[in-house]
Amino acid sequence: MERIAKFEKISFERFENDWEKLFPDVPESKIREIYDGIVLPRRATSGSAGYDFFLPAGVFLNPRESISVLTGIRARISEGWVLNIYPRSGLGIRNRLRLDNTVGIIDSDYYYSENEGHIMIKFTNEGKDPLHIGAGKGFAQGIFLPFGITEDDEVSAVRNGGFGSTG
Repeated sequence: MERIAKFEKISFERFENDWEKLFPDVPESKIREIYDGIVLPRRATSGSAGYDFFLPAGVFLNPRESISVLTGIRARISEGWVLNIYPRSGLGIRNRLRLDNTVGIIDSDYYYSENEGHIMIKFTNEGKDPLHIGAGKGFAQGIFLPFGITEDDEVSAVRNGGFGSTG
């Protein structure tokens, strides 16, 4: 298999800034504790295609509620590859956990964005029951896939942001 990417933690400063935007009443010491507990995505078995993403803090969602998860993770990806994000199969099937954009797309140039390529995953509890997922539990999975471009493609624009930043 070709080795085409590497997961890294974003800086604490970036994580703290993003966390305070979503959860302004959390003290810095708690944000530091959450950051220090971030686990890089990993495969469960040698035959797994997906890299499991783990919650840095536990979540509780009532039916039809959504949350944005700040993973604290970025991915350095070789050109010509993309990281697709999906819900973990068990949570999707048993609990009807759904990503709000169906499939997350992490492009190779996202790594260089002003937000350090911070991967954020928004999902919704589409089930009938409240859902609790504890800190450190896997909730999403990422799969690296190659992609191609058209013969007449002449794009030269450069990314400088996250969601919706490419127009």
